[in-house]
Amino acid sequence: MYQQTLYGIVNPIDEEVINKLNKSKSWKYGYNSEHDVVVISKTGMIGEVYQIQNLKIALPKKPKKVFRFKENKWQAAEYPKELNRIKSIFDWREYPSDFKNKYIDYIESEFEKRDEGFWFYNKGIPTYITGAHYMYLQWSKIDVGKPDFRESNRLFYFFWEACKADQRCYGMCYLKNRRSGFSFMASGETVNLATINSDSRFGILSKSGVDAKKMFTDKVVPISVNYPFFFKPIQDGMDRPKSELAYRVPASKLTRRNITSTDKVEELSGLDTTIDWKNTGDNSYDGEKLKLLVHDESGKWEKPNNILNNWRVTKTTLRLGSRIIGKCMMGSTSNALDKGGDNFKKLYYDSDVTKRNKNGQTNSGLYSFFIPMEWNYEGFLDEYGWPVFDNPETEVFGPYGDAIYGGVIDHWKNEVDGLKNDQDALNEFYRQFPRTESHAFRDESKNTIFNLSKIYEQIDYNDSFAIKTSITRGSFTWRNGQRDTEVIWVPDSNGRFFTSWTPSNSLANNVIHRGTRKIPGNAHLGSFGCDSYDISGTVQGGGSKGSLHGMTKFHLEDAPSNYFFLEYISRPPTAEIFYEDVLMALHYYGMPILVENNKPRLLYYLKERGYRAFSLNRPDKHKNVLSKAERELGGIPSSSAVISAHAEYIEAYIQNHIGVINDEDNMDFGNCGSMFFNRTLLDWSNYDINNRTRFDATVSSGFAIMANFSKQKVVDKKDNQINLNFAKYSNKGFVSKIIS
Repeated sequence: MYQQTLYGIVNPIDEEVINKLNKSKSWKYGYNSEHDVVVISKTGMIGEVYQIQNLKIALPKKPKKVFRFKENKWQAAEYPKELNRIKSIFDWREYPSDFKNKYIDYIESEFEKRDEGFWFYNKGIPTYITGAHYMYLQWSKIDVGKPDFRESNRLFYFFWEACKADQRCYGMCYLKNRRSGFSFMASGETVNLATINSDSRFGILSKSGVDAKKMFTDKVVPISVNYPFFFKPIQDGMDRPKSELAYRVPASKLTRRNITSTDKVEELSGLDTTIDWKNTGDNSYDGEKLKLLVHDESGKWEKPNNILNNWRVTKTTLRLGSRIIGKCMMGSTSNALDKGGDNFKKLYYDSDVTKRNKNGQTNSGLYSFFIPMEWNYEGFLDEYGWPVFDNPETEVFGPYGDAIYGGVIDHWKNEVDGLKNDQDALNEFYRQFPRTESHAFRDESKNTIFNLSKIYEQIDYNDSFAIKTSITRGSFTWRNGQRDTEVIWVPDSNGRFFTSWTPSNSLANNVIHRGTRKIPGNAHLGSFGCDSYDISGTVQGGGSKGSLHGMTKFHLEDAPSNYFFLEYISRPPTAEIFYEDVLMALHYYGMPILVENNKPRLLYYLKERGYRAFSLNRPDKHKNVLSKAERELGGIPSSSAVISAHAEYIEAYIQNHIGVINDEDNMDFGNCGSMFFNRTLLDWSNYDINNRTRFDATVSSGFAIMANFSKQKVVDKKDNQINLNFAKYSNKGFVSKIIS
């Protein structure tokens, strides 16, 4: 069922264990550290375990009876007409008991679905939706009336429920596509939670104050107004307020026990819960305490506003000390990087659930979530809420009875093909309707000097699940801590190195020792390029990162050719740690390195350790014309001529080895390239040759290409032949004469 999604369904817990624990009903709502799973079941029993964006989520166990709609698909139930005239709990208490008894089962059932969720048959399959999802589908009024059921939204609500249940989590950071329904779902959840929580505050922020106000007045307020009386507390102030929605007197959960209560309404305690919005700013909601913060269009905050700065402030409104008391529902498409997208991108990747600190939290505290556009593209969702990925072989209809003849993936590809001659329009389309995270964060084309089409073809290829698994993160270390002996590779989720190929045992650590000199034994296989730095830290703690790339040449050994196999882009606490990292990589792969010599400390480090032979001389000059420093240390300067040649080598490599290979003479013709490091590809896509400072990855990867493909320019020699035939003389007489 889920074979075309990026998210797999897994059962990380053995079924026998589940059955045993279910007998004692020991599963509690929340994070279960023993099995590393977030339980969203409120029944004490669990069934299927989904893994969504690397977060394991345990659903409730399927009940014996599952509701079946007449048409075998979701249908919002009709509200009893007799209850339409009841506007509030005041009206309800005036009705006789026999009238109340007629509807109490219905009302109790709605409260139960709101709390525990709802099971129904969808296309013959028992399907579970959370209580929040049920409230959205059944009771939320949106611009088209009632929302459609979508499988993508079911995944969204599973993930959101897990964020609410997980005591380590501050909420979600949702990277969405256009028209995915996030604003309405967030508005519905705001009203849902605000009407069951007392003494609480709910806040809304967007890319501007105008947008936040519009979300409040056009979405939140209408949903609240259209709630049935038994879910809607008494509201203070105007029916349709512009700035604050205040619930003062709560709606009681109606049961047979309290239906005949004679308590006066005045004796009910106040709910004292409010929903409001704020103007956009770094300090919005500073110093306040929130139960829920909705962050709409957070990828579109433009200067001087900064979503990163605002999140640092608003994060504190959701906690008391170490205890998380509120959640954030954040969602957005991304602007171009210099128009707010870059800050949102940093926040999104800081929310990766696989990267946690010692407190068990992500760097941001949020959990990142992404659903590809093909799961949510209007016009290609069938009547059961499932996406039509490929051209259907049988008749398929949409939710309004319209026939669907094509598949969403082909439709999307056709749109892309039509925009390939307009890079800015293409990038905007990718950001609005992304199939991958890289699509969502595409930048404007600007004045890049490289072929963007080929770079992005490669990125799209790399974003496939199969390619992601080919990259390993890790560290190098000396065996037994003994330097200059043998380097070992250790996979490590916090390592600074990313590799897509490691050499066989016969090739690893191939270093030739000649006295104190160490010579690379695999120089014929490839080379490294490096953009180094000399100063460990800066006043602000920033500075460029050290960057190292490893790349193979064309060769006949049992190893890939013309292939980037290593990426390192980091700034360890000290420069010496970086130098040792570089040296260990050189030793392990047995390959030389081309380093920018304007910052020579790394070159001195290599020489002092006996690795001068690993440091390549600049390839654009003959060794006889090198300067004294260049002969001593090796390396290449960042002169204007070198910068120009450096860019030309990258440009040629991209043309011949990146994206779909179009050269018929190339053995990889028709295939996609094998450069799997997206950080470097994105660095190439934004490269500014007139301002290279922040493009560390481009600099080092370009040196690796130069080291492998450059040919030394040998000085042409003139044909000055020397005649070695000695002349013969006759010494007779007073004057010598040449004898012919």
